[in-house]
Amino acid sequence: MNIENLEAFVYVIHLGSFNRAAEALFLSQPSVTARIQSLERELDCRLFDRIGKQAVLTEEGKRFLPYAQQIIQTYQKGKQHVQQKRRLTGELRIGCTVSVSNYVIPELLPLLKKKYPRLRFKFVTGVTDELVGKVLNKEVDIGLVRNVTHPNLTSVKFFEDPIRLHVYADHPFIGNEALTIEAIGDQPLVFFECGALDWQRIHRIFETLRQPPNVEIQTDNSEMAKKLVMERVGICFLPSLCVRREVAEGKLFAIDFPETAGISMQTNIVAPQGEHEELVRELLQIGRELSLSR
Repeated sequence: MNIENLEAFVYVIHLGSFNRAAEALFLSQPSVTARIQSLERELDCRLFDRIGKQAVLTEEGKRFLPYAQQIIQTYQKGKQHVQQKRRLTGELRIGCTVSVSNYVIPELLPLLKKKYPRLRFKFVTGVTDELVGKVLNKEVDIGLVRNVTHPNLTSVKFFEDPIRLHVYADHPFIGNEALTIEAIGDQPLVFFECGALDWQRIHRIFETLRQPPNVEIQTDNSEMAKKLVMERVGICFLPSLCVRREVAEGKLFAIDFPETAGISMQTNIVAPQGEHEELVRELLQIGRELSLSR
């Protein structure tokens, strides 16, 4: 029985779709489908019922799942044992954007160190274009950067960080059910601009307003922008990860508008084609454990 077919089967179930499984396995969706079909032929039964675009586990698939998981776990443990000396020593160099460095690495690194206790880590912070160049030149092993594609790189979505308007405690926007986005024009605005394409969508929304926003302060530093909002200098559109703690503590409040729904900053894991695939999978698993997109 082909271990890759079992792996495709388990990934489809764990990730909820053929598309996500293909992304995690660095395959095309047709390749994942072919592996599932090959496994079904070996078992002489259907593992999924195709209902429209959805794939639902059959009773046979449900019964087979724990055995497939056990086989894969046994294989992975054996592989890890064989490769332990080679892959758990030395230094891993990770390039990351400032936001990833500030808000993701402090939570991600302890979990990564548990999986690779003998590995040393070196982090390099920079902008996406610079970090992509460092990955291509082998100056860093992997990069955590804005959404990017390159023919010589594997680029996989790590997480999406929603961009939402944030206000300070007791701000009149909080709990106002009749609030529309036009009300932003009456408020002093701190504008955080990181240069990503997603921020152009915010600019386009501003252009549609009858009254242009009152941008009193512009900054490319999210920590500065966040603290200015907490000091009641103004309100600000901010990535949700950078204010997660302050929102949980009731120091800042997110305000949603239909016009800004779906605007987010995507961070990808990039690595040279065919390299560090196991590490990328570990990072994706850690990202799910941390619920970075929530």
